[in-house]
Amino acid sequence: MDKLSDISLVSRVAVFQDKRAFDALVRKYQSPVRRFFLAQTLGDSQLSDDLAQDTFIKAYTKISSFQSRSSFKTWLFRIAYNVMFDYRRAHHITDEIDNAGVKGHPSAEHDALLSLDIYNAMGMLKPTERTCIALQLIDGYPIDQIAEIMQMAEGTVKSHLSRGKTKLANYLRQNGYGR
Repeated sequence: MDKLSDISLVSRVAVFQDKRAFDALVRKYQSPVRRFFLAQTLGDSQLSDDLAQDTFIKAYTKISSFQSRSSFKTWLFRIAYNVMFDYRRAHHITDEIDNAGVKGHPSAEHDALLSLDIYNAMGMLKPTERTCIALQLIDGYPIDQIAEIMQMAEGTVKSHLSRGKTKLANYLRQNGYGR
């Protein structure tokens, strides 16, 4: 039923330029898209908001090209992935992300420290590993949809997930989490 609702909203936007229908899509998907970008930018909320806004602007301008071969959510995350890729390329960000803003602990509270450790751990991953981890563990995408979003073979996605999870587990273990 949810997919039919999305298709109905997309049709209203594409055919009638119904801004209320697009607003409904934005409200429905803004949190997952923003969470995706927070994981990619290691907690930079301002940059995440900017990238999410770019994603929705591109989705709005290209909505007539949506062909329902995948779910609207998968199509939207493909746009988000491309926005992040373009941002990294434009800013010459390759495998390393500057963690300077993440390393300073704002308080001694356990939850804040855990969040910082997770962002630091995510910072240790290559961008493709980080994206696969975020899509699976944070957004709950299955491997086949991650492969579609990233335009990779499922086996490649599984490899990135395996390496990323191993790196995360090792980092967190070394920093006092788990055994």
